[in-house]
Amino acid sequence: MADEHEFIENGLQRTQIDEFFGSELARAGYGGMEVAKTPMGTQIILRAEKPGMVIGKGGKNIRKITAELERRFDLDDPQIDVQEVDEPDLNAQIVADRLANALERGWYFRKAGHTTIDRIMDAGALGAEIVLSGKVTGARSRVEKFNRGYIKHNGEPAESIVDRGDGVAVMKLGTIGVTVKIIPPNAELPDDFRIREDVDVSEYVIEPEEVEGDVEELLEADPAETNEPEFEEGEDEVDSEAPPTAEEEVLEEEVLDEDQEIAPPEEGDVEDELDELDEDVEAEAEDLLQEMEEQETAEADVEETVEGADESAGGADESADAPTTEDDVELDEDGEAQSGDEPRDEEVEE
Repeated sequence: MADEHEFIENGLQRTQIDEFFGSELARAGYGGMEVAKTPMGTQIILRAEKPGMVIGKGGKNIRKITAELERRFDLDDPQIDVQEVDEPDLNAQIVADRLANALERGWYFRKAGHTTIDRIMDAGALGAEIVLSGKVTGARSRVEKFNRGYIKHNGEPAESIVDRGDGVAVMKLGTIGVTVKIIPPNAELPDDFRIREDVDVSEYVIEPEEVEGDVEELLEADPAETNEPEFEEGEDEVDSEAPPTAEEEVLEEEVLDEDQEIAPPEEGDVEDELDELDEDVEAEAEDLLQEMEEQETAEADVEETVEGADESAGGADESADAPTTEDDVELDEDGEAQSGDEPRDEEVEE
C-alpha cells in the first residue's frame, strides 16, 4: 500500500474508533482518545469523566470494549488505558456532549450557549467558542456563535493548542451540530510575552567607560607630562625649519586672532584724531560750496547767451521787412527809386 493510502486508512480508522467510543461511553463522559501503534501492539489512551463506568464491575466493560475493537477494527492486541479528566469544563468533547444533551432536553439555545461558555471561562480557559448550526428555532437552518476570550482559528496553534469537540443534538425539526473550541489555561501561544519584575536590570545595562581624570586636568597638564610619541631610529623627524603648509598657516592665523589683544588708545591721540577729522570735514564742505557756486555761475551765463540769441533772431526778421537804404536802392535813369519787385524798363522793352 502506498504511503498516501496508508495515511488515509489510518485517519479513517482513528475516526471510526472515536465514534465507537463516543457511542459506547456517552454516559461515562467520554473526553477523547489517543491511539499509538507500538511493537507490542496498539496502545489506546481513553480520557473520561467517570473512569469507573468505563472499566465496569470487575473490568467487565473494559474487556468487552477490547474484544469489540479487535473484531471490528482488526487491531493487534489493543491495550486500553483509562485516565480521569481533571477539569471536565475544560474538555471540549465533554462540553459538546453536555450542550447537545441540554438542547435535546428542551433548553433554549441562547440560554444553553451562554451558560456553557460562562462555565468554560470560569474554569480558567484563555478563550472559548461555541457554534450551533442547524434548525435552531424554525424550519430554516442558521448558525449561532458564542465567543469569549481569545481563540485561534488558523495555523499550527489552531491544530496543536486548541481543543475541539463535536456533538450532535437530535431535535424534532432536525439535527443541530455543536462545535466547541477551548484554549486551556496553561497553553503557550507563539505571540505571548512575559514581563519579569524580579530581574536585576543592571546586569543588562552597558555603562560607558570612565575617563581617567577630568578634561580640565588634562588640558592644564604640561605637554612634557603627556605621552608623546617617541621616534625610533631610522624614522624621519619633523623639520622645524620647513615652510608651513596651508593648513598650518590657517591654524596659526586663527590662533593669533583669538589670542591677540587690542591695546586701548590713549586720550591725547584720540583728541588729535578728532581735530584732524574736523579739519578734513571743513575742507570738504568748502570744496562743495565752491563747486555749487561755479555751477550756478555757469548756469547764469548759459541763460544770458540763450536770451541774446533770441533777440538777434528777432532783429533780423524786422530788417528784412523794413525798406532798404539809399545805397541799397537802385536808381533808374530818371532818378526815381525802383523797387526790387517792379521789373526794370530794359526788361519791359525786351
